[in-house]
Amino acid sequence: MLDIAVIRENPDRVKELCLQKNVDAPVDQILALDKTRRQTLGEVENLKAQRNAGTKKIGQIRDADERQRLIAEMGGLGDRIAELDDVVRATGAELRELMLGVPNLPDPEVPVGPDAASNTVREQRGDFPTFNFEPKPHWEIAEDLGIIDFERGVKVAGSRGYIMRGDGARLQRAIVSWMLDVHTNRHGYSEVIPPHLVLGESLVGTGNLPKFADTLFRDIQDDKWLIPTAEVPITNMYRDEIPDEGQLPIYHTAATQCFRREQISGGREVRGIKRVYEFQKVEMVKFTHPDQSEAELERLLGEALFIVEELKLPCRVLNLSTGDMTFSSAHTYDIETWAPGSEEWLEISSCSLFRDYQARRANLRFRPEGGGRPRFMHTLNGSGLALPRTIIAILENGQRADGTIAVPDVLRPYLGGQEVIGKQPWA
Repeated sequence: MLDIAVIRENPDRVKELCLQKNVDAPVDQILALDKTRRQTLGEVENLKAQRNAGTKKIGQIRDADERQRLIAEMGGLGDRIAELDDVVRATGAELRELMLGVPNLPDPEVPVGPDAASNTVREQRGDFPTFNFEPKPHWEIAEDLGIIDFERGVKVAGSRGYIMRGDGARLQRAIVSWMLDVHTNRHGYSEVIPPHLVLGESLVGTGNLPKFADTLFRDIQDDKWLIPTAEVPITNMYRDEIPDEGQLPIYHTAATQCFRREQISGGREVRGIKRVYEFQKVEMVKFTHPDQSEAELERLLGEALFIVEELKLPCRVLNLSTGDMTFSSAHTYDIETWAPGSEEWLEISSCSLFRDYQARRANLRFRPEGGGRPRFMHTLNGSGLALPRTIIAILENGQRADGTIAVPDVLRPYLGGQEVIGKQPWA
């Protein structure tokens, strides 16, 4: 969440920046509650000082009646202090709920605009493929080859269910293994396998709750939630801990299933595996010193781009606008790859800097080397990459005239040297 001092110092600017993210934040309510809470705290401290002074005085009074009168007076002060402490707790809880509804403020470099139409292209990399035939969309390719079973997937799981089969399943496993190896061996990440079911508190820490509960899947009986991304459990790994400054930065990567209840408009949106409720993704999460977080965002983007370029996929980098960024992000770059069969750009990675926003929600702090009070870390995360759309890009960019798929060079060792994905025996 935001530092409340930022709201106190410039409430109008905070309102303006929140509106740029399409959020009408309750700034005035926050300021009113904050004022009430601070005034009440002041009154409590004053009463406690009076009680302390009175308690000392009681021991010095010899007159029994006077002593009894003062004891009764201190008792009344105690009752009043207890009442005001309740007010402080209730006001603090209400204030926290309101603060959780305030989005992170966008960095100055972020384009201002209400939606994706205001995003700007930072750069474009790679060559578009050329075909001497009409390229097919991935759902046709996959069905023709028998590597994705949509019919049985829907039978088993309902709308948007699918089953990767044969070389399709092997391809997905190869992509995950290769990406994890790159991030651990080349980029310096430590691999973890986090839980897929988490407590609500963990989703509050990353900014998914309370505002976006309707996009998540929940187990009501045990009050646990399926993760929308590995960012959630990994970010909360160090919650309420205080590592030394020398331990920063900390990098973690993980491959997990992700579960999201996405709103879909219909038509081509529901074809294939572009938008599904459950998918696999490799995630990168960074815990950094505040002075290094901007440089770490560039590094994070470069690490995701390395994966895309090694797969030889044409791509572009978007600087997301204020209205298209996530609730918790201060600055986000999206990487999109071109899908020639679907004839559209597909987001396959989103690299975000949260500054201390998540750290304040999840209580992520570090101990400065020079001493002093613990400071909040800065957090970042990025897709490295999201599997369904990476597979779409490989299928559509690697398709050949005979209907087979050329396996990217970097994946061939993970497929036993296989260079081509062809028709499966059951297709």
